[in-house]
Amino acid sequence: MNNRKKRSDVTRTRTAGARSPNERLEPARAPSRPRGLHEHEPSRLVGGLVRVASGLFTLALVAMLAIGGTGVMLYSQFERPGPLDDARTIVVTKGKGRIQIAEDLEEQGVIANRWTFVAGHLFQTLFGPKRSLDLKAGEYEIKAHASMREILDTLAQGKSIQYKVAIPEGLTSQQIVERLRAESNLSGEIAKIPGEGTLMPDTYLISKGMGRQELLDLMETQMSEFLQTAWEKRHADLPLRTIEETVVFASIVEKETGRADERSKVAAVFHNRLKKGMRLQSDPTIIYGIVGGQGALGRAITKPDIDTKTPYNTYQINGLPPGPICNPGRDAIMAALNPETTGDLYFVADGTGGHVFSETLKEHNSAVQKWREVERQAAKARPSDSAIDSPNPDVTPVPGAEKDNKPSQAKPEPRQKAASAGADIPLPVRKPKKQ
Repeated sequence: MNNRKKRSDVTRTRTAGARSPNERLEPARAPSRPRGLHEHEPSRLVGGLVRVASGLFTLALVAMLAIGGTGVMLYSQFERPGPLDDARTIVVTKGKGRIQIAEDLEEQGVIANRWTFVAGHLFQTLFGPKRSLDLKAGEYEIKAHASMREILDTLAQGKSIQYKVAIPEGLTSQQIVERLRAESNLSGEIAKIPGEGTLMPDTYLISKGMGRQELLDLMETQMSEFLQTAWEKRHADLPLRTIEETVVFASIVEKETGRADERSKVAAVFHNRLKKGMRLQSDPTIIYGIVGGQGALGRAITKPDIDTKTPYNTYQINGLPPGPICNPGRDAIMAALNPETTGDLYFVADGTGGHVFSETLKEHNSAVQKWREVERQAAKARPSDSAIDSPNPDVTPVPGAEKDNKPSQAKPEPRQKAASAGADIPLPVRKPKKQ
């Protein structure tokens, strides 16, 4: 029984699996996909995005390679030795931009290609060291075969050719302006003459084409800053109340002596006079009262000059004049604020370019007589003696004798006959600097 069942099952199985010849020729149905497999396959949209991204990446890569190649080429040209066979001086005019400057450099044969220079400057500005790359006006010396990078560094750092503009101590503001107007390496106009005593005398280094007004502004800044610093270091016991008075006082000291070792001594004399209520009696104040900012009188001071009352004539006014009589230098300012401690009230020329300082009238008169003898010997050496109104222009007769410790306005100064003429003239006190 069991055997029959087994045979029957086998027969049924074979029958179910058997196919006719026609059935065998028909294509079999594809097996169905496993359930859930299609959920993890990329969609057509995703595939498209991938292809687009791939294409864009390829284009970007090509562009980067092209830009990189161009950059390498430009960089090579930027660093390459330039076309100049010999060193040359160039001028970069104020107000020009980098394209205009590059055009000028190319036209002058300093660089091979303006756009390479512009590109190099732009690249250095964006990606270079953190420093200013503004191209500065001035006159520059470009060495032979200098690369664009070297030229760029020279112009950006302002390594221009420097010229000296010397402004001596003791000039008036008008005289300084006239000097600057005559300086060919400067440019531009000066709007107005600065106030007296506001400019710092010094030797200034300038670039060709620097503006005259710009230099004047710098001189004013230098003076203002120095005065503030010096005022903070002043001696405690001074009759000077403000910085403005200091400049006036220092300007007188500046005009009285050109010797560095005498400035603090001259300052001491004038400080002592102010404290005692004595008039300063300074020659240069007479001159400034006559000619103002022009500075130079062009002749010796005469008795009528001394007797002429002006706001600046310290033989006729008490205390300080209303303003400076020149632009004093640093040493004169420091001397005004830090004078020597002396009892001197007088000084007179000694015939050697210096002065003899005295505390008393008696000592002073003795020094004056010695100076008179020096003058007599000098007069003999001259071809002919001139009238008192036309003496040696390097010698200025001024008053200097008065009663000890008395205000000068109490009594007139004693007069003495001049050795070379019969007119009354004041006693010579000092030999001022040439003006």
